[in-house]
Amino acid sequence: MHNLDVAIIDYGVGNLFSIKHACTYVGLNAGVTNDKQELLNAKVVILPGVGAFGDAMQALKKLDLVEPIHDIVAKGTRLLGICLGQQLLFDESEEFGSHPGLGLIPGVVKYFPVQEIDGRTYKVPQVGWNTIEPPSGGSVESWNSTLLEGVKPGVEMYFVHSCYVAPENPETVLTESQYGDVRFCSACSSGNVTAFQFHPERSGEVGISIYKNLANYIQSEEMK
Repeated sequence: MHNLDVAIIDYGVGNLFSIKHACTYVGLNAGVTNDKQELLNAKVVILPGVGAFGDAMQALKKLDLVEPIHDIVAKGTRLLGICLGQQLLFDESEEFGSHPGLGLIPGVVKYFPVQEIDGRTYKVPQVGWNTIEPPSGGSVESWNSTLLEGVKPGVEMYFVHSCYVAPENPETVLTESQYGDVRFCSACSSGNVTAFQFHPERSGEVGISIYKNLANYIQSEEMK
């Protein structure tokens, strides 16, 4: 059996088949799996997720997937976190108490406050479309050679989340978004780990372009 181009981690939490469909659409051989060897042999691994942080970490521990995820990163395989999958990469979350995460990116996960601004209520969770921009003081050139290459600042992506990540190192921030008075990190990158709070697979043609960049990355790695 050929190794998967993309292994999507199946731990009972996440929009797995929408991600698989997006990968297949751009020509990638993608599979949904929790088999450790398949994950370790894949060219790219995606950690998806929706729901509560603590429950998700418990599910990963129950399936004995925490150490393999660390091994994937240590061997240099690209790991992509999406939505809750982004949050799980951090040290800890304050959602429903304090819960340790995977600790792959230094920082914490915080709750959005409920906000009333100029007569508008910014509800929690944030559900719907929001723009992404380069981090404050940065430029779109920082997206070159990343999965966001070719994406224009100010495009809208689809979000569903009650919490957001706060990286310790500002250099890990790829994009920022604004929700009420809160400007938050909506995508980040550290070494071979990249993560998005938004759902590329639910963000139309712009989101699909991210998966096309992923396919181009895999192709370029095969040619080395």
